[in-house]
Amino acid sequence: MIALGGATSSASIRTDPDRARRVIEASRREFDQRHPDVKLSPVVGLICAYDEEDNIGAVLAGMPTEACGLAVTTLVVVDGGTDKTDQVAKDSGAVTFVLSENLGHGYALRVGYALCIELGAQYVVTLDADGQNDPGEIPVMLQPLVDDEADFVVASRVLGRDTTTDRFRKAGVRVFSLLMSGMGRTKLTDTSNGYRALRVSMLDDVAHRLVQPQYQTAELLIIAMKRGWRVTERPTVWLPRASGTTKKGKNWLFGVRYGRVVFGTWWKVRREPRHS
Repeated sequence: MIALGGATSSASIRTDPDRARRVIEASRREFDQRHPDVKLSPVVGLICAYDEEDNIGAVLAGMPTEACGLAVTTLVVVDGGTDKTDQVAKDSGAVTFVLSENLGHGYALRVGYALCIELGAQYVVTLDADGQNDPGEIPVMLQPLVDDEADFVVASRVLGRDTTTDRFRKAGVRVFSLLMSGMGRTKLTDTSNGYRALRVSMLDDVAHRLVQPQYQTAELLIIAMKRGWRVTERPTVWLPRASGTTKKGKNWLFGVRYGRVVFGTWWKVRREPRHS
């Protein structure tokens, strides 16, 4: 059963959290009918998508079937929406979980994490559905986990190459990375990057502690660092969206909301013990 927590991005569901649970449970029944007895490969490429029918096809076409000598399964969690993202994912052959309503990126990720824990994966690589991450770099992200050098790998557009032109977003990346590095007593350069490689044993410890409906990149990283899991970075290329506009809102609004999650999560887990 998929564990739930926190609020959702839909006003109606936010006032009725039981409804969110019912949406996920009903969607899980549909998933089990479509994918009976499914088992995931040792590596899962996890993509959460909301209204990305114009972009996700190229991302799925670029997903490898093997990385670092291990088989890769592509898992898409479709977070509701009004377009044909779900059909594009199904047509690609990806294992596809379709939420009947838009619950928010945090919920969609938690659904994906729970499936990976339950269905036998060892490693998870999360990447965006909009084409900003290169699936060809999955082996780069995965290698520190396979070599047992880390439990959590964050892609860095600062160490690698950022091909976008929004200087305000670039400044925000550096500011929040400094803040979160201080919180975690480490040195990270790109803490808001959604391209991440995760050990499933780490997720099994951390995932049930997650509550944010959005901006879960910050929440997951802060809790993992506080719990004492090993975090490192790898340089990657950050690409412009293939098409369309960001769903994160204007820069100032994104910064305020992201900052609220950063400080709220740090305060909540500041006395969290290390994992055993």
